[in-house]
Amino acid sequence: MNGLEIYNGSLNVETITNKWYQDMKDKNFGAIITFVGVVRDEDGIDGLSFDIYEPILNNWFEAWQQKAHEKNAYVLMAHSLGDVPNHTSSYIAAVCSPKRRVALEMIDEFVEDFKQNAPIWKYDLKCGKRVYADDRSHKITGAGLLA
Repeated sequence: MNGLEIYNGSLNVETITNKWYQDMKDKNFGAIITFVGVVRDEDGIDGLSFDIYEPILNNWFEAWQQKAHEKNAYVLMAHSLGDVPNHTSSYIAAVCSPKRRVALEMIDEFVEDFKQNAPIWKYDLKCGKRVYADDRSHKITGAGLLA
């Protein structure tokens, strides 16, 4: 288990987080901190849609797994591919650690870095069309023709 899971459509939060708990509870982690992202109903959207570039995502995630390993921790992440309606989840992250402070700090860093650097492109769903969410997107470090 490398800790990274990609699903088509909305995430089944209960199934994923329960599976993670069952997989990790006997590995002597004192803290399993989860973050669940839910698509909000705002700006007239019907939901969000996502494209993922998996080779870069795998490298980004593996770097985080290495960072976590240095602190005796482990990271988990699930993300949606394709369309996700409002009021459902598109993103779940977790950090498992023997110490709660490590897990609490790392989940914050992980989620913030994900928002800035993960190669996942977001589109608004409006009237059955995908509209690139340029105003909520970030350039990925090292991306582009001249990088």
